[in-house]
Amino acid sequence: MTPVQVVGAAGNAATAGPVNPPLLDSLRQGGYILYMRHGEATVGEDRPNPVFTDCSTQRNLSGEGRRQAAALGEAFRRLHIPVRSPVLASPFCRTRETAELAFGEGNVQNDPFWIRIYRLSSDVTPSEREDTLAALTSVLEKAPSSGTNQVIVAHSFPQGVGLGEIPNLGTVVVKPGGQGNGYEVVGRISLAELLSLR
Repeated sequence: MTPVQVVGAAGNAATAGPVNPPLLDSLRQGGYILYMRHGEATVGEDRPNPVFTDCSTQRNLSGEGRRQAAALGEAFRRLHIPVRSPVLASPFCRTRETAELAFGEGNVQNDPFWIRIYRLSSDVTPSEREDTLAALTSVLEKAPSSGTNQVIVAHSFPQGVGLGEIPNLGTVVVKPGGQGNGYEVVGRISLAELLSLR
């Protein structure tokens, strides 16, 4: 794992590396936000104005993406990483399905805020980007309830923006600093690394 790096709204996130045992032990204690990208999505394409209740208007999980999501959920249970309910998911079908396959259909709540993160990869004005990243900081600095971790299933960021690029089902481990105090990115965990943990 790379050294802990303090990240503001527009900072660069820590790079990926092997997961060290102290980080896993910390996750078992709770108090983190685990921000992850959805599983592999290769079916269909996002229309300019997707209808979130109509999966035919957007990219969807492949068979491999569904297997990845189920494997991720099994790994969380095997590793005894406590997850706060509900898990938050962007309204896109691929993010909701990833969250439901990993953590259970009844444990997922749509959160439209994450559409703004998706839109960062398109043509947004500098002020829209700045507003979105400031709002992101407000979300990521709030600590979850004691003994749990808040999971968010959403989208990757453009390179060098927010939490940076995230591979399919990659997890960015965020330590909230509390209201008004920002957050730290303390690690990045790939799906392969998560599945290899014991």
